[in-house]
Amino acid sequence: MQWLRAAGTLAGASVVTSLPDVSELPALGFDGWLRWFDEAAVLTMQSVPDEGVAIFFQSDVNRAGVWVDKGAMVARAAERAGMVMLFHKIVCRKPPGTLTYGRASYSHLLGFARVLRPTLRRATPDVLPDGGVQPGVKAMGVLACVDACRFVMTGTTTRTIVDPFCGWGTVLAVANALGLDAIGVDLSARMCKRARRLSVTVGR
Repeated sequence: MQWLRAAGTLAGASVVTSLPDVSELPALGFDGWLRWFDEAAVLTMQSVPDEGVAIFFQSDVNRAGVWVDKGAMVARAAERAGMVMLFHKIVCRKPPGTLTYGRASYSHLLGFARVLRPTLRRATPDVLPDGGVQPGVKAMGVLACVDACRFVMTGTTTRTIVDPFCGWGTVLAVANALGLDAIGVDLSARMCKRARRLSVTVGR
């Protein structure tokens, strides 16, 4: 959050990220996390220039039997940030029909922009049947990252991917594999070291 405030507008960049859920920020408490999530989403979107997009990968969480829809939370934040939704995809983290007992077997992949509008001739599937290999339990899958980065490549003039909550660094590794520059930020020095070491191979 401090880095985003200091960086201001990320010229020439698009953001692809996944905001931490309440289990990763237990000191905030649930209500505090809700406020933090909204502020983080708005700040992230405000950092994106007019020529870029903000793409979020978010998995819903179950709290005491009640589902918290993080896709809807990001969409509400986009309204505050003056952005519109370009796409909303469902990414299967497990095969359809798999029982996961309180853990979402899917994630939302949502793209937002202030100025850009996609063309129908570049339309892509709304459902990704396989999110790809995940370096960690809560990490983005490689194939979901490929989908997000390819949207940046074909739909924008930006050629740098920024992940201000980079965690395992899957987005950064995929961006580099596709020939894009990438910048990752994380509070955890341990996760930053892991992100620097992560390397993936993807088809161009």
